[in-house]
Amino acid sequence: LMRPLRGCRGRGVVVGTVTLCLAAGWALQTPGGVSLVVPQPNINATVAQNILLSVEYSCRGVATIEWKHVSSWGTTSIVEWRSGNYVNISTVYKDRVTTFENGSIQLRNVGMRDAGYYFVTVTEEHGTNAYGTIVVNVNEIIYEDLHFVAVLFAFLAAVSAVLVCVMWLCNKSLHLFQKKTTHKLTASTTEEIELETIEC
Repeated sequence: LMRPLRGCRGRGVVVGTVTLCLAAGWALQTPGGVSLVVPQPNINATVAQNILLSVEYSCRGVATIEWKHVSSWGTTSIVEWRSGNYVNISTVYKDRVTTFENGSIQLRNVGMRDAGYYFVTVTEEHGTNAYGTIVVNVNEIIYEDLHFVAVLFAFLAAVSAVLVCVMWLCNKSLHLFQKKTTHKLTASTTEEIELETIEC
């Protein structure tokens, strides 16, 4: 004979079993959420370069992808699209952005104002979100520095040429001076010899 469960212990087992069944049913009915991977969270670029802000998301349902740019100039919405549906690109980025099915975007012809933080949000139709961040550093090609180096090199080359010419002139002058001194010594020696001959 089986006896019915009595007291708190019996109620706890029943409540636990019902809760477990409800949780299992909810897990089976609810899609698996959304996941997002950012393979390159830091990007270094130079002015006028094209950059790829690469991400990879996965979800069971339809996802909406949104990219925003945050910098010292403020926050700007770049693009928002739903997989397999519309693409809404901000007018500021209209001719500069290409979207990809995996959630990535390409930004063409970057400038100094494009440096900063890029935030991507992937929202599943059931409300689950995943977030990612990419930091972009944009460096100028500093032609002034290259110009300065070229001018400095030309200046040093000119100074070197002048110094070589001065040294050559000094060497020639010294050589001529030595010749004159040797000629004078020879002349004075000849005079002494003549004087000695006369005295004799």
